[in-house]
Amino acid sequence: MPDEHRADVVTLWEYHDMKHDLRPTDIGIGLGSHDIGVAVRVTELYHQGVFPRVLFTGANAPTTVKRFPRGEAVHYREHALEHGVPDAAILIETEATNTAENFKLSRALLEVEGVEVGSAVLISRPYQERRSYATCRKLWPELDILCTSHRPPLDEYVAGIGDVDFVISMMVGDSQRMTLFAEYGYAIPQDVPDEVQAAYERLVAAGYTSRVIQT
Repeated sequence: MPDEHRADVVTLWEYHDMKHDLRPTDIGIGLGSHDIGVAVRVTELYHQGVFPRVLFTGANAPTTVKRFPRGEAVHYREHALEHGVPDAAILIETEATNTAENFKLSRALLEVEGVEVGSAVLISRPYQERRSYATCRKLWPELDILCTSHRPPLDEYVAGIGDVDFVISMMVGDSQRMTLFAEYGYAIPQDVPDEVQAAYERLVAAGYTSRVIQT
């Protein structure tokens, strides 16, 4: 982690942590990404009895196809099966290519399968928690949701991904999408403290823009 950017990265890292206290829910929804930690956390919570059923959602994106060539949800399911989650407890949705589709297609799949859910834990990469929350509240407002992620210490997380510039750029991109997608009507607005906005702007100015949408 570059020393000159560490404080700003930590600011974004902490901001996206919803810090929800978990309780039992009807289902755990693992959102596709490049981070196998999603499946790790889902598996952990399933074995803790937080939810009796799992839904993994995600196809591929340019940032995930090399890591998960068979699709995000498919690889997540394989991890869960290898770590003791029974196949009967797992549903997979394999077409979603963005967060909005994660929720729209997951909801449709549950309806087709005849699975009624009133509450869910959303499991995402660490810096996607807030955006996941805001998107789900917009698109699936009647669902009672909590958010969590596999969240080791920041340096350990970056080492696990193996590319510090990639992680920072993804974090910057998620921060922009949270605000931009609320403006587009895809998510509910979230309060962005001045220090968070300033950290985001400094990281953009430092060149971490590969995941920034040009507007």
